[in-house]
Amino acid sequence: MDRPAQHSGDQDLTAKARIRNAALELYAANGEDRTPMRAVAAAAGVTVGLVVHHYGSKDGLREAVEQIVVERFASALASAPTDGAGEEIARVRNESVAEMLVRNPEVVNYLRRALLEPGGQRGQLLERLTELTHREVVAMRETGAASRGRADSVQVVDVIINQMGRLFLQPLVDAVWTHLGTFTHTEGRSKPELGVSVSGGGAVDRSHGSAT
Repeated sequence: MDRPAQHSGDQDLTAKARIRNAALELYAANGEDRTPMRAVAAAAGVTVGLVVHHYGSKDGLREAVEQIVVERFASALASAPTDGAGEEIARVRNESVAEMLVRNPEVVNYLRRALLEPGGQRGQLLERLTELTHREVVAMRETGAASRGRADSVQVVDVIINQMGRLFLQPLVDAVWTHLGTFTHTEGRSKPELGVSVSGGGAVDRSHGSAT
């Protein structure tokens, strides 16, 4: 089983934070099922008893891991400039999230395991991210930075798909392109980049059953 490398900054963290960070990295690398609490304790440099003291159980530890993942999304969004037109603000915010994910590969791997693997969605990560995104969308609509021409629920889906669609599907594009290079001519050609969007979701005309 892979063990996370010790980061120099971890020495300045509290034991509780080191445990949470170790759990995030181990869950991302190996999956929650293959990560016993003693492995988390060893990676954090603490006893199993201290893990139980701070988090109670693996459910409590998972909740803390999910919370730090959501906090990193929130920090990335908060750091993005809010100047410019709505489309520019959205682009900058998506780029800020993308940069955060590049800097934190353990977050990327944890998201993939938690949201895509069978049995991976045990906690409330998707619900937490959805609620964060909804709060952000509502705030942007109130300041005029986001359009009111679509329902906020549709905008939430659009934001999440834009921020995480490439995360999940671009590796598939990369793998297909790499394999194509083994038997077709791809040298010198630009690798396709994935674009994702959400359409529809207009208001429903109840008298005719059609979307507007």
